[in-house]
Amino acid sequence: MSRMLNLACLQTRAQPDFETALDAALILAKQATSEGADLLCLPEYCGGLKTEGDSFAPPVAEESAHPVLNGLRDFASANSVDILIGSIAVKGAGPKLKNRSFYVDKSGEILSRYDKIHLFDVSLSETETYRESDCVEPGNQAVVVDTRFGRFGHSICYDLRFPQLYRDLAQAGAEILLCPAAFAVPTGKAHWHVLNRARAIENGVFMVSPGSVGSVPGGGSTYGHSVVVNPWGEILADGGPSEGVVHAKLDLDLVAQTRARVPSLSHDRPYHAPATESRKVA
Repeated sequence: MSRMLNLACLQTRAQPDFETALDAALILAKQATSEGADLLCLPEYCGGLKTEGDSFAPPVAEESAHPVLNGLRDFASANSVDILIGSIAVKGAGPKLKNRSFYVDKSGEILSRYDKIHLFDVSLSETETYRESDCVEPGNQAVVVDTRFGRFGHSICYDLRFPQLYRDLAQAGAEILLCPAAFAVPTGKAHWHVLNRARAIENGVFMVSPGSVGSVPGGGSTYGHSVVVNPWGEILADGGPSEGVVHAKLDLDLVAQTRARVPSLSHDRPYHAPATESRKVA
């Protein structure tokens, strides 16, 4: 019998505060569960996001008192549905916040936490620059989690450009790799689909990447196009440029079948770093 998973990506807009962020998430969550989804996947900064100049300025709270986290945990338990909380801003030990993702099971329990490792410090043009590290402390731990559906591997947005993280997650047994995102529009148009397909193909896994859409309060825009990609690199669902619910049915047996066809995970070999040859110039 096939191992099937009915999931939904909730493609929301960046909201300036906790209340509107939670309201937007719950509207789509109710729709998705009424349509049969067993797992809801939300984007990066689904707990709220603003920008101030080059810096991110999301609303932030202690994890234990975070209204979006607690509201979504309550929804999970009330509706017997698992939820990937793409990420919310939680207070860190120092002055900077953590960009933290959560996997919540159908009883509302937190099964895993992941702090974004790679931070978005880029200059896309003379007028579009981002410095996530101004306010965010990076994580340093890769995370896999065992759920009732299978083993998932966590990542967030800019992590997508660092393939070794995904290789490590796949080698740790992940069958589904999660990449909630708030991808910028220029990079989204150029790179989003090909990077998601590449990570799926390289590792013989499903990629599930819910993305936020539309303008960000304070400046900037996000690309949307939540995607679900199968282990052969085929796009099963694409959310396009608008808010809404994106459904996909995953046959998790395809992971083992694909890895048997192209067993690249078992072909990894240790190697030495490149050496620089030095020659004396006459």
